[in-house]
Amino acid sequence: MAAAAVLAALVALLLPAGQAAAADKPEVTLSKAEAGKGGDITVKGEGWRPGALLMMLVCGQATPARGVPGGTNSCANDTGRAVTTDGKGTFSKKLPVAEPPKACPCVVHVATVTGEKAQADAAFKVAGHPVEPLPKQQGGGRLSVLTDTRLEGSSGVLTWFGAPPSRTFVFTVGNVGSAPVKDPVFQVGTSHGVFAPQWEEQQWRGTIAPGKKAQIKLPVELSAGAHGDYLVSLKFGGKVLAEQPWGVGRPWGVTVFWILLCVVVPAAVFRIGMAVVDKLRPNRRRGGRGSRPAGRHRTGRIAELTDRLPKLRLPQGAVAADETARTPRTQPPRDSGRSGRSGKSANDGATTTGTLPWFTPDTDPGAGTPPAGKLSAPSENSPTTKGNT
Repeated sequence: MAAAAVLAALVALLLPAGQAAAADKPEVTLSKAEAGKGGDITVKGEGWRPGALLMMLVCGQATPARGVPGGTNSCANDTGRAVTTDGKGTFSKKLPVAEPPKACPCVVHVATVTGEKAQADAAFKVAGHPVEPLPKQQGGGRLSVLTDTRLEGSSGVLTWFGAPPSRTFVFTVGNVGSAPVKDPVFQVGTSHGVFAPQWEEQQWRGTIAPGKKAQIKLPVELSAGAHGDYLVSLKFGGKVLAEQPWGVGRPWGVTVFWILLCVVVPAAVFRIGMAVVDKLRPNRRRGGRGSRPAGRHRTGRIAELTDRLPKLRLPQGAVAADETARTPRTQPPRDSGRSGRSGKSANDGATTTGTLPWFTPDTDPGAGTPPAGKLSAPSENSPTTKGNT
């Protein structure tokens, strides 16, 4: 009885552990083992983490035992489907059948997108797709990551203005196999959010002997303007060896540039427009700043027009009288004799007196009946001789 009780207790203790171990290994089953392009199959899974986001793909050159050595590059990524597990860690979803870029044998590959990594494969055959033997595996050497991975480097000024962020992925691996590993080819992938990693092959030059270790540094670069939370993954031999999160800051220099561009360009256009308007203003045509007022401007125009008018041609006598009128008058000397005074006036009439410029000889008030072609001498009643009497 005591032995039976002890055995029952052991079974009770081991049963949850067995269930937990079974739950830690996700599984995938298919509704069909073979289907042609254009059809669809139902993929079911269990043992996954509750609420996990999964990605389902049809991949070529792969088997459940070896996984997908070529990574997602050998999968039909354009027809993949995403699914989320329920509270029990199960799911069921249809997947369209497409021909992968690599030849079969093929599998339906299911892997987690976020959180703790997990994956499972189910054998599948695409009807009509070529079948080729799998490439030979490398020697008996196997690599394993021994220390925590890290990203070395920092962002410069150019990265702040949108240049591609870059880092150096540093890790230490050890050869746990029985054969040396020469010039191993690693796959480094970067993923952002729920998107699948973009893998890039990088070869490390060197040989790792069995039981030895080596520190490896591989460059990692993102696209220009990248920002946010990224995940850097390392794969070798079709298996993910390590993952490293990478938080990339936003390139605020680009934002500042666009803000300045939106302020400077309108201001420059406004200044240019004001300069053009100031240049084309009517009162600026004849002079710039400090030009004459409008009144003086018109007066100057009138003066110019007056100068351009034809001159008034006067008779010969009137011209002489006009010249006499322009010369300054001198007071003639007083003379006691009437005849002398009359003679003086008669002799000097042409130089001391004459017709005003706006009178013609015919309309002169003091003019008599002079001989033809000559002006008469001023009389006693004329304004020029009144002061002498």
